[in-house]
Amino acid sequence: MTPLLLLLLDSRAPAGVHAHSGGMEASVMAGHVHTIADVEQFCRGRLATGGTVNAAFAATAHAYWSRVATPLDWELLDAEYTARQPSEALRSASRSLGSGLVRMLRSMCPHADLATPWQLIERPAPHHCLVQGAAVAIAGGDATLAAQSAALASITGPASAAVRLLGLDPLAVQAMLARLAADLGVLSFTCDDTPLASLPSGSAPALDLLADVHRTSEVRLFAS
Repeated sequence: MTPLLLLLLDSRAPAGVHAHSGGMEASVMAGHVHTIADVEQFCRGRLATGGTVNAAFAATAHAYWSRVATPLDWELLDAEYTARQPSEALRSASRSLGSGLVRMLRSMCPHADLATPWQLIERPAPHHCLVQGAAVAIAGGDATLAAQSAALASITGPASAAVRLLGLDPLAVQAMLARLAADLGVLSFTCDDTPLASLPSGSAPALDLLADVHRTSEVRLFAS
């Protein structure tokens, strides 16, 4: 793994992820998550639904970047992912994170022509998992790593937020993530030839609803 990849995948990278809880704050506020066992159950659910979707789309974005797909290809990929995000709050969060990652990529990889695939960057910004896939390709990683990094990001954010929201032992939470990491080995998508409509579409309707409620909450620590 190259140093550039390590920097891109570092949770401390200034791409805005720290400002989002991935649905954890909304779940805590609703009284669904109290203990580390609850956090683990939450994260397992995220991996099986949104995490798998993000992994597949990140791998596809990796393939698109590698074969220099057309702007129309990227627009259709963006539309397919948007269709899998019924919550306006989650769509907004995904595009905000995508925009943050594009800005970071521009600073780290000034040689990369990001204008070509992201012609619609301001209208609207690209989804986070799509930029993740392209970023891994730019840094020399393969499609499997793109998928695994997107899936991992779907649980590390909520887990980190749980530590702040519930005062959990951070070492115990990290051990929980290590247990879940074993599940990432099955995520080896190579989706270049897969019809977009056939990509995973698993969802968690309760989190979709909670995300929209959370967006209007007067007191909150996280943007989503």
